[in-house]
Amino acid sequence: MVPMKSPYDPPEESLQAEPLPPRPVPEAVVFIIVLAAISVSWRLLAGSGLRGSGLLYIGMPTALAILLAYLPAPGSATGKIMKGITLFLLLVGILLIEGLICILIAAPLFYGVGAIIGVIADGRERRRKRTLNCSLSLALLFFSLEGVTGILSFDRNESVVVEHQTKLSSTEVRAALAAGPDFDLSELPLFLMAGFPTPQEISGVGLEPGSRWTIQWQGPDGFDPLTVEVVESSANRIVFDCVENESKIGEWVNIKNIIWDLQPIDSGTTVSMTLKYERLLDPAWYFKPIQRYGVRKAGEYFMSQTFRN
Repeated sequence: MVPMKSPYDPPEESLQAEPLPPRPVPEAVVFIIVLAAISVSWRLLAGSGLRGSGLLYIGMPTALAILLAYLPAPGSATGKIMKGITLFLLLVGILLIEGLICILIAAPLFYGVGAIIGVIADGRERRRKRTLNCSLSLALLFFSLEGVTGILSFDRNESVVVEHQTKLSSTEVRAALAAGPDFDLSELPLFLMAGFPTPQEISGVGLEPGSRWTIQWQGPDGFDPLTVEVVESSANRIVFDCVENESKIGEWVNIKNIIWDLQPIDSGTTVSMTLKYERLLDPAWYFKPIQRYGVRKAGEYFMSQTFRN
């Protein structure tokens, strides 16, 4: 027997539980997931043969910026990208994947890529468009692939010349070179004090072919050696070839030769040091001038520590 309904009873449909609307994933959770994914990708690339390519220094910030630009949260895309990149760089810096100095040098590149994507994304959002310009994507893809293969790389061979005039004769200059520099770290150029490995001591004997010299550089776990060997020696020219480089510097530049030329003049001798190396970081338009400046400053410091007058 079906019970009679009272006019005061609520409708049956009102007794049925209505499904709750899905709760959106908190922005902080999405933010952390994005940073974690990019950080893991960075670690994988940093540990591979692509650690110096544009894929690491342009591709990674591009992917990070695009993901952050379209997080479902209020605020400008540019602001979210700058915040995300800052947190990401701090995270990478703490982990010391590439070394803090490398992170500091690469930071302007990260912020520059992020700012470009952010400004474009904000502009298109105001026009109610949710896709990035195709030409921009192709341009970033091109720069990201630099250094992935030899075909996609620019010339890596570099040469920096540092000159110094001294009152010493050519014979006295050779004697000073044979004695080696006496490193005073308080005289380091400001640029090299930013966190680069520093030379601690040098050992070696002679300037005859076959003679070897080793510079010990301060590394994260102690001293790391850089060893050169004399391959040519004459009254006015000494050529060293790099035979071993286990320092952190070897991850940024591949030092090939160090050439000393001595030119006698009326007031003494003009000493010229040519440093030949291979650039290991891409993109070239960004890292090439930075590395050339750093190598020049290192050459000037080595020269000043060898000749005190």
